[in-house]
Parts: sequence; structure tokens; C-alpha cells
Amino acid sequence: MGNLATSLKSRSRGRAMDRYDRLPPDLRRWLAGAALPWSPCSVLRLWRRLRQECAGDAEAIRRRMDQAEARMLARDAPGIWGTARRPRG
Repeated sequence: MGNLATSLKSRSRGRAMDRYDRLPPDLRRWLAGAALPWSPCSVLRLWRRLRQECAGDAEAIRRRMDQAEARMLARDAPGIWGTARRPRG
């Protein structure tokens, strides 16, 4: 699976780049630095929900997007890289 090992659902939704091009500019900027391979559909769904919850506050939305991604990474990490033991010393 290479660098695409994640618990994000994998589905073909037609022309992904066309969907990506239609994303809001702020969301595309956030995606450019994302660690996970978000699909345009799933990330837009989360963005819209957070935009409502955060009353459109762009900084709050970005923070919540970062938190959501961090939770997914923490959940996926043991299955992808295994559990690491901390070195003593």
C-alpha cells in the first residue's frame, strides 16, 4: 500500500481532480499540507460540517481539521508502523 496505508475509505468517485479543483481555496490550501490522502468528497463533507460548527471562523476550522487528522493518524499509526517502544535512558 506504500504511503496510502490509512483507514480512510477508498472509493472511486469519478474525476477526483475535477472535484479537487472545485474545493474552496482555503480547503485546498489546508489539503496541500495534509498528511493523509483525503478524498475531495470526504474532506469537503468535514469542512462543511466544521464551517457550521465554527460559525465560519476560518482559523477555528483549520484547527479542527488539524485535530481530526491527528486523531486519524493516531488511530492508524499502530496498524501501519506497529507500536514502538520508547528507548530507555
